[in-house]
Amino acid sequence: MDHRTFIKLLPRDVLRRLRETEDKPGLVHLAGHAGLIAFLGTWIWQGWPLWWVALVMQGVAICFLFTLEHEATHKTPFASAWLNEWVGRGAGFLILLPFEWFRHFHLAHHKYTNIPGKDPELLAGAKPETRWQYVKYVSGVGYWTSMARQIVRNAYEPADDDYVPSGKRLQIQLEALIQLILYGVVAVSLFFTPFLLWVWLIPVLLGQPFLRLYLLAEHGRCAFVANMFENTRTTYTNRIVRFLAWNMPYHVEHHSLPQVPFHKLPELHHLMQGSHKALSNSYSEFTAEFVSDLR
Repeated sequence: MDHRTFIKLLPRDVLRRLRETEDKPGLVHLAGHAGLIAFLGTWIWQGWPLWWVALVMQGVAICFLFTLEHEATHKTPFASAWLNEWVGRGAGFLILLPFEWFRHFHLAHHKYTNIPGKDPELLAGAKPETRWQYVKYVSGVGYWTSMARQIVRNAYEPADDDYVPSGKRLQIQLEALIQLILYGVVAVSLFFTPFLLWVWLIPVLLGQPFLRLYLLAEHGRCAFVANMFENTRTTYTNRIVRFLAWNMPYHVEHHSLPQVPFHKLPELHHLMQGSHKALSNSYSEFTAEFVSDLR
């Protein structure tokens, strides 16, 4: 059975309920995630014991806002459209990932998941095949440089990527220009106080490798087919990771029904039992298997 057949077999009332969005679960989760970032930032800035360990934890917490931005492109974390838009933009600013551009990149990824020549994630060379490529990927250097180039490119001229609708190109250009101005303000602020350097910039450099390892499990070593049960992986993990990743370790579930908000993915996972073709018991298990297969 493929994911399309599974969806057709779901009772209509169940499918409708799964797709209903709400503000409260998203706001509660956001408060917890933002509160964690604020606490860790205070820990670092005050120089409390083991503040250097908090640098890494802060980086992980901020970098995993990617999963919130990712969900916001689907307009599912909140029922209020404006919340999805502005929370997504805020998260994208913190991790150098322009929200408006990423929306179209990501929706194309959903349309052509793991299909060579069509999935923009594959076209971007996101899946390392050698040990050297793996080291570069996990370091995050490739991510930061490519996204910096993307923002500058978007600001210089309207985006001409195939997956960007012509009517959205000027909006993406404006977004990039605003981001560059704001990053300029951040750079100037560093001449007056190192606050953002220690609570944001250094942490995200340290935290990005953890996000890279997490993301690699979503489709790495999965089949190049259209069936979401085969081209996407769900990974079992602990509550902390599920919290930071907004339940996106349930990734088969998300790709099969991207209209389902994050807080209902565990229920969808239960309904989907026995259908998964790609499952890992942990991220450490997946990482060990992935590395052992590298050239």
